[in-house]
Amino acid sequence: MISHRAEYFRSSLFREGIYHLVGILSLGLGYLILGRWRMDWKLGLFYIPCVASKADYVLLDGSKVERISSEDVSCRHGFPEEWTIRWPLENEPEAESLLPMVGSIYFHSFTHLRVRYAYHAPHQTFIPSTYREILTKKPPSSREDARLIYGNNSSEVQVPSILHLLLTEVLHPFYVFQIASIILWSLDEYMFYAGCIFIISALSILLSLLETRRQSKALREMTRFQPNEENDELDPVHLVPGDVLVIKDNQVLPCDAVIISGSVLVNESMLTGESVPVSKTELIQQSAYDSDKHRVHTLYCGTKVLQTRNHLGPENPVEAIVVRTGFSTAKGELVRSILYPKSVDFKFYRDSIKFIGVLFGIASVGIVYCLYIMWDRPLHVLILRCLDIITIVVPPALPAAMTVGSFYAQYRLKKNSRIFCIAPQRINIGGKLKLICFDKTGTLTEDGLDFDGVVSCGSNDSKKWASVDEVTDPEVVWCLATCHSLTLINGELAGDPLDVKMFEATGWCIEEPVEDDHKKFDILTPTVIKPKNSAFVESQFDENAQIQDTLEFGIMRLFPFSSEVARMSVIVRKLGDEFFRVFVKGAPEKIIGLCNEVPLGFHENLKALTLKGYRVIALSTKELHDTKWHKIQKLKREYVESELKFLGFLVMRNNLKSESKPVIDLLTEADIRCVMVTGDNILTAISVARECGLIGPSDDVMRVEATPDKLEITPTLLNESNERSTSDGNNVIIDTGEMRNNYHFAIDGKTWKNLRLHYRALLPRFIVKGTVFARMDPEQKAQLIEEAIKIDYVVGMCGDGANDCSALKAAHVGISLSEAEASVAAPFTSAIQNITCVPTVIQEGRCSLVTSFGLFKYMALYSIVQFISVLTLYSVNSNLGDTQFLYIDLIITTTVAVLMSWTRPYPKIERKRPTGSLISGTNLFSIVSQIFVCLGVQIGAYFYLLRNNWYHPVIPNPDDEEVLCWETTTIFFVSSYQYLILAAAFSKGPPYRNPFYSNYYFLIALITLNCFTTVLGLYPGEKLAGFFELEFDPNDVKFPYRFSLLAFVVLNYVLSFFIEKVMAESFLVKKLSHKLTGKTAPKNAFKRIRSSIEEEDWPCFEGLEVKASAQEEGLRSPGVS
Repeated sequence: MISHRAEYFRSSLFREGIYHLVGILSLGLGYLILGRWRMDWKLGLFYIPCVASKADYVLLDGSKVERISSEDVSCRHGFPEEWTIRWPLENEPEAESLLPMVGSIYFHSFTHLRVRYAYHAPHQTFIPSTYREILTKKPPSSREDARLIYGNNSSEVQVPSILHLLLTEVLHPFYVFQIASIILWSLDEYMFYAGCIFIISALSILLSLLETRRQSKALREMTRFQPNEENDELDPVHLVPGDVLVIKDNQVLPCDAVIISGSVLVNESMLTGESVPVSKTELIQQSAYDSDKHRVHTLYCGTKVLQTRNHLGPENPVEAIVVRTGFSTAKGELVRSILYPKSVDFKFYRDSIKFIGVLFGIASVGIVYCLYIMWDRPLHVLILRCLDIITIVVPPALPAAMTVGSFYAQYRLKKNSRIFCIAPQRINIGGKLKLICFDKTGTLTEDGLDFDGVVSCGSNDSKKWASVDEVTDPEVVWCLATCHSLTLINGELAGDPLDVKMFEATGWCIEEPVEDDHKKFDILTPTVIKPKNSAFVESQFDENAQIQDTLEFGIMRLFPFSSEVARMSVIVRKLGDEFFRVFVKGAPEKIIGLCNEVPLGFHENLKALTLKGYRVIALSTKELHDTKWHKIQKLKREYVESELKFLGFLVMRNNLKSESKPVIDLLTEADIRCVMVTGDNILTAISVARECGLIGPSDDVMRVEATPDKLEITPTLLNESNERSTSDGNNVIIDTGEMRNNYHFAIDGKTWKNLRLHYRALLPRFIVKGTVFARMDPEQKAQLIEEAIKIDYVVGMCGDGANDCSALKAAHVGISLSEAEASVAAPFTSAIQNITCVPTVIQEGRCSLVTSFGLFKYMALYSIVQFISVLTLYSVNSNLGDTQFLYIDLIITTTVAVLMSWTRPYPKIERKRPTGSLISGTNLFSIVSQIFVCLGVQIGAYFYLLRNNWYHPVIPNPDDEEVLCWETTTIFFVSSYQYLILAAAFSKGPPYRNPFYSNYYFLIALITLNCFTTVLGLYPGEKLAGFFELEFDPNDVKFPYRFSLLAFVVLNYVLSFFIEKVMAESFLVKKLSHKLTGKTAPKNAFKRIRSSIEEEDWPCFEGLEVKASAQEEGLRSPGVS
């Protein structure tokens, strides 16, 4: 089904005529607004709402408009009926739609964000045309029909032509406003100023065009399919779902396909950033293909085939059925995430739009005032002046100025920290992070694991062997040697690092299949596993074995590791045996549930090992008798991995990275909450959490376990003597023991699932107090982040980019640790493989956010100051001169706006986060106060001018404005300083940025411009005075007056800095703001939940029964105790 909110519209000839009439009468402006910028308005005004089957256009999510195309398929015999529409529709009169013709059969589709949606008759709506029913339904009868339904198999991004880019850029509202302004200024005889703005705009368009072309070419190179050296029988662009592919070594997959015979080893680093080879096996079961459940059987577009193998022999090819093509593939999804990044609902951006609306309101007031004082002027002058007010109050450079801070932050991240960002808008959000989720393995701990030993669980006692040579149980050794997905590539072991370490500890070797191997193991050609020492025989374990009995295993079938079942298994045959063996390894709690019996010491050993922080893998086995080789390939995984015999534990060390604890301590000190989200064992995760500082040494940990009818909370302390358990007979069991206020919840994936389903009202509380989330699969990691966002957390996620892709995309700020320069798995990619990137992103985010606020306020105040200047001069029949406007807008404003953004972030992360709202009390007080100061200084200077005996007012001239006068000279001199004062005042320093004087370029620019402005005001000389149209006389007796104006400038400096440095951030202003807005409680839901927990001393369940049927109370409520 379509995942967007869709509204359908059909055409009307009469309304279409009205639309074109509006476009013509408005001289094309109607076409531009309704046909390009706001097509949703066009549909609402000139089209008729209708059902999907009769639509010509679709409106998605209230803003995106797509045209529905129609293809006549009446002559295509065998075209799938479910994808067709017969016209006219049964029991309905013929519609007025422009598309279909009477008596025909049509295929209706549209493309949105590169994905094709087609009308599906059974659903009576449009759905993505992906091949969902492999193995259960026949494909379309012809390739032409399939290509029409699914489209071409291409996810390549075409580079737009220069003409297309130019038109797109020029017709953007920003440049349309610029062009209109240039025309206005030209008509108003500001030719020099208009010419300079035209040149700058042209250069800006050219640079933007070249950058867009560069990015498009880079993306095209990334998405371009490189054909194999051998000639393909079919052009990959013509592939359609349902085609059968022959998979070859070193091939790059042109589409997504599910394996139907053989197995494949692939490199998926292009998609995940993870360079470890991944094993894929054939899909045996005859059921509907599910892209999520059958990931271990799916080959993804863009991934490289390292090795193929068919168990029936090398003469039998590995085959796969195409399931997704083009932009519907996994690679296409990632390309689309780059082309159309997820929109960010950030309050700063919403407030900026509102503020621009306020500026338009101010412009309206100015227009009314302009009409009042100029009512006797010629009409064309009146129109020009009113339009001029709009270009002054709403600066067209405002949106661009807001992105300068992010641009510099992105540059610094890449240059100084090797952090690559593909979504610059996320940088500002990084400054508001309140919760950081960390993966464990490869993120907090080292990526590689070290073999520590093997532990058995016997009937009498348990043994731990430090090396495989000491192991006395042969089945344990055989399990370690065979239960993996390793292979040889160019003579080197390739596969999961855990498997590599485990296998290397055995001292055995792998031999790839050769032609004679099928004679040893019937007709199969398996991978052979045997000891490196040829003299190593079974007599090592069995004294009755003959010396010539060489120990050798053939791997007949592999079930790859799946995060859903948390285990993997192999079916092997030992040379000389008449039966097969199964070896399984995985999460202990998963494996023990598949065993016939639980050995003594299982839970005690598991707990002891995991509490020490070890990575513990359970080993098990079973024998398959009365099973022929040809049936092995058809056995279901559920049967193979059942009725097992437990063998023991594989114990691996996973050392903490040296950088992890200092970073966690730094973030905790800055009041940024950190949690662990891992797929590892919960006790191992708790141990690592204590070691890295997520859980303090004196903090309590409470294990949460939930079933549909019971919620149990039990202390899980390193000091076992503190652990007690009681039950009050209700559905909730809890023993707080000596629990202190500072406690942490530890939750596993199974409990998380039940909490979401049966205890949803309590879920926000567990999120607020949860620190360790273990045994979480990739989907559950993303769910945790989404639920945290619902209670107003701004969430960051740091992971290795493999199993964390969904979580990295779900978070506001996802940081992938990958050696690649940029990964499409996350907005940020750190080439440095540790979590030091997190505080760096936070620091740059805070710096960028404060810079964006400062720039926005500066650009807004710059327009207001110029607005005050112009209206003051309008009232005396004067105006600023051409070069005066140029000096203010280009020399002063552009220079300081660009350079004030270059200030670097403050080295320390403060506990208090910067505000994310433009309309907060602090910002509104700052803006309004600065406006009144600037207004007061300009008006004060003007009235000070009037008090001088030598002053003579401008003689009104309805036909012209007098620029060369003392009014203009005075206002220009004072206002020029105001732009520089505001730049310095709004350039905030600690605790989020370094002091503005540390930005040497900005400091030099301020000093230079202040000095030059002083020269213009005090003694410009004849040439400068003439060029800037300023009053000047070499024998000027008015120098004392000029000098005295500096008093107004100094006063402006003092008041502006006092407002920004003292008043705006004061407790009094904040308290007054809270009183005016009626704020009595925290606005963030998680803060209210946290306060509620502390007030109620929760968890305390005395006399309360939490039932499975408890109704949801909404995630934004603090829940129930």
